[in-house]
Amino acid sequence: MASLAAIQRLHGWAVQLTAPPLARAIGGVGIALFIFGLFLAATGRNPLSAYAALYSSTLGSRTGLSEVGVFMVPFILTGLAAAVPAKVGLINVGGEGQLYLGAWAATGVALYSGLSSPWLMLPAMIAAGFIGGAIWAGVALLLRVWRNLNEVISTLLLNFVAVLFVNIFVFGPWKSSGGFGYPYTPDFSAAATLPALFGTRLHLGLAIALAAALVCYLVLGRTRWGYNMRAVGGNVEAARRQGIPVARYLAVAMLVGGGLAGLAGMSEVAGIQHHLRPGISSDFGYLGFLASWLAGHNPLALVGAAFLLAVIFVGGDVLQITANLPSAAIYILIGLMLFLVLGLKKTSREGA
Repeated sequence: MASLAAIQRLHGWAVQLTAPPLARAIGGVGIALFIFGLFLAATGRNPLSAYAALYSSTLGSRTGLSEVGVFMVPFILTGLAAAVPAKVGLINVGGEGQLYLGAWAATGVALYSGLSSPWLMLPAMIAAGFIGGAIWAGVALLLRVWRNLNEVISTLLLNFVAVLFVNIFVFGPWKSSGGFGYPYTPDFSAAATLPALFGTRLHLGLAIALAAALVCYLVLGRTRWGYNMRAVGGNVEAARRQGIPVARYLAVAMLVGGGLAGLAGMSEVAGIQHHLRPGISSDFGYLGFLASWLAGHNPLALVGAAFLLAVIFVGGDVLQITANLPSAAIYILIGLMLFLVLGLKKTSREGA
């Protein structure tokens, strides 16, 4: 009986691994790599050597693998910032700005709360980061309710406002007096830094991101709250007629999404930078948005998409050196993956 049960479990796993959505995603990524390889060959470069260098610089070394984990943190959290609102039909392009506000709020706690114990400081910074991101998402929500302004436009434009808002503090009242004129805040205390893992730059923020993805998956897929969110996203009018408080679900989804992006900002300043400075994000919010769409807004699949983008992002620097590629070339590969994965998904639906 035990052997039969084990065989049944293996069969179930095999069915899941070969499910059409996963097959389409793998197929889209594979085709994108093939097309990008043709591009490399057409420009006189060896695609096999380039991909070998990409692998050895990321998954083939301990340092490279840890750097992949470092970049996965903001990709997962800003990806969730897009995935959660997407369940109710909202498109949140504001992960970048919400990340900045989360970093700003967490920095304020780190510098001025007076807490000395990491057991108090880090939870306070996590809460502040979440609230900061949620408030910034709430601005877009308010504009939608008050002026019926589409959240795609408002969240996108608020990204630029958030960067300038943070710069006011970094160049102004929070600027370190011992920074030799450089625009960044004083360094955080040891209590305000996330513990590093395995002697690398990888930090505890990865555990926070993975836990957030798991919680989102369980809530969205296994609870009545998640069912109602999907109902709202599927048909607002039908959900309203069924007595679902649509406005409440829209608000909660948007605020939670913004808060998760704020956690990405908190993780960045507490885990990597250890102070707040201009340009703390290398388009993490936008890349997280792409990761969410690659994953079909599935929180668990998002972890895989974030891993893939992190490998490409980290290995992109190596490709610039080994293959003499411009920095923009790596975004061509990411764009190809997005279009092909979404294109295969659309084709499959039309065929059905």
